[in-house]
Amino acid sequence: MTAPNALDHVRPVFRRILVWAGLLAVGLAVVGGVVGLLVAGTPGLAGGLLGAVLSVVFLGLTALSVLVALRVSKGQMISGAFFGIVMGTWLLKFVLFIVVLVLLRGSDWIDFPTLAVVIIVGVVGSLVIDVVAVAKARVPIGVALPGSSPEPEKNDTRD
Repeated sequence: MTAPNALDHVRPVFRRILVWAGLLAVGLAVVGGVVGLLVAGTPGLAGGLLGAVLSVVFLGLTALSVLVALRVSKGQMISGAFFGIVMGTWLLKFVLFIVVLVLLRGSDWIDFPTLAVVIIVGVVGSLVIDVVAVAKARVPIGVALPGSSPEPEKNDTRD
């Protein structure tokens, strides 16, 4: 028995996640930038805007990696290609995050507390987006329930 092809059913869910991520990014940039500006001046504004950009880039990379992995694995979510692409992207995000923090360490033009708060809000927001989008999705799993036949018989007169 082969696993159900998830490509057609999961793609709209992740597209919705990407749209909501764009809205989250705009909200983070506006609120994080304004609050950062009020709290820490121009470095706070820079921290808020950079935190919003980093949050949405990392969220977008996750959703895009799943979409690409589904296409490469031909919709088979249990394939090695699928897991390799998704886990490889996760490792890439982790390395990029560390590199960005190391490069920004000691910079006077950015307020790190503002950056950290906006990134944390972005991570929590992205988790909420993922949960809501997946919970509202109607993705079939292709499993026959006990007592049901895979296909109804033609002579079946039950209503």
